Amino acid sequence: VTKEDIFYYVYGFLHSKEYRETFANDLMKMLPRLPLVETVTDFWAFSKAGRKLAELHLNYETVAPHPDVNVSGDDGKSYTVEKMRFPKKDQKDSIIYNSKITVSNIPAQAYEYVVNGKSAIEWIMERYQVTTHKESGITNNPNDWAAEVGNPRYILDLLLSIINVSVQTVQIVSELPKLKFE
Repeated sequence: VTKEDIFYYVYGFLHSKEYRETFANDLMKMLPRLPLVETVTDFWAFSKAGRKLAELHLNYETVAPHPDVNVSGDDGKSYTVEKMRFPKKDQKDSIIYNSKITVSNIPAQAYEYVVNGKSAIEWIMERYQVTTHKESGITNNPNDWAAEVGNPRYILDLLLSIINVSVQTVQIVSELPKLKFE
């Protein structure tokens, strides 16, 4: 067992649904305390899952789009985003990216991966919109970053990657060993 194996064990363990639910209140107040699992098999399962999760989360920008997700209206030049939205409040299988592009057939499972209290997809939708700070009048335009890196599709590609990252994360987490706390 190497230090790296332990690191990935911790990363995997912190994604355990049972751990997060059981110690939700403690995790809001203090640093996490992790128990050791009872079997070597469980240790390696958490370590291997943690490694997969870390690789996925570190390289999120290069993850291919989910194969079932469809993009319609992509004319090859209209990638500017003002504010992404859902067609209807409760219809999350589609996202209206802009007036021309719609992303559809998003798996419901993708919304199960939560970052800071909301799904990763909704976090991207919230952060990647044009906003103006009321007091200073400074405009934050994510399209400027896409232009700076020379990839006008950056925000769309990021959204498509995050959908796949979310689905894969939920699948990996669902395969983690079940924990029992006394």
